[in-house]
Amino acid sequence: MNHKTSYSFEFFPPKTAEGMANLRNVRDELAAFSPEFFSVTFGAGGSTRDRTMDSVLEIQAAGHGAAPHISCISSSKEEIRELLQAYQAKGIKRLVTLRGDIPSGEVSAGDFKYANELVSFIRAETGDWFHLEVAAYPEFHPEAGSAQKDLENFKRKIDAGADSAITQYFYNVDAYFRFVEAAQKMGVTAPIIPGIMPIYNYTQLARFSNVCGAEIPRWLRLRLEAYGDDLASLRAFGADVVTDICARLIASGVDKMHFYTLNQAAIIGQIIRQL
Repeated sequence: MNHKTSYSFEFFPPKTAEGMANLRNVRDELAAFSPEFFSVTFGAGGSTRDRTMDSVLEIQAAGHGAAPHISCISSSKEEIRELLQAYQAKGIKRLVTLRGDIPSGEVSAGDFKYANELVSFIRAETGDWFHLEVAAYPEFHPEAGSAQKDLENFKRKIDAGADSAITQYFYNVDAYFRFVEAAQKMGVTAPIIPGIMPIYNYTQLARFSNVCGAEIPRWLRLRLEAYGDDLASLRAFGADVVTDICARLIASGVDKMHFYTLNQAAIIGQIIRQL
């Protein structure tokens, strides 16, 4: 393992007691890699607000860095203010700050339309209390009018007060390098941390990628499709592919990575040990 590389891991808040017990086991297994923090996602329109907070506080109580996601779509300023005050009262110091997805059937966007507005609001309300992460899209946000407009939107979030960014996952390493270079040419100096998605299941991955705009290169898609129902072989191959991506990032000087765990630890542990 490369000891100069630090890791963070993303969870989703479980819906059941069984899911929570599983998450504790996953957290304890990944804690062996001394992560900088664990983050917990926030459902569309705040649908998991309480479960997100419960999961974050349990991670913190276990002695780990914890970062709740906050999405602003469909939220009022007062709702966000209450949430910020609650996290401050509990000593939480890091937030992953997102626009969020519009819930199905939602008409009103609430008091915030874009993530940069949320970042500005948090800075106005809490000063430098929180370390703020925002999202970045190396293959560009699916709603962006153009690659240039997406870069400009990203820079607005940084200029509003974000400390660093975590990217959407990618399987084309050059897309990440080119995005970072383009952002730096625009004056962005904040770290842009690569988001890493292990390959668990091709159907699931294809569905995620269709929604978020992350490209599965043709060679990789065809190889994954060829495994059919042979999940063990697919995951072994996928672990090698993702390990190679991480190795290329490390060789180019990347010293932080953020893993999308889907509340699973085994494949991520295998990848980090292979590094």
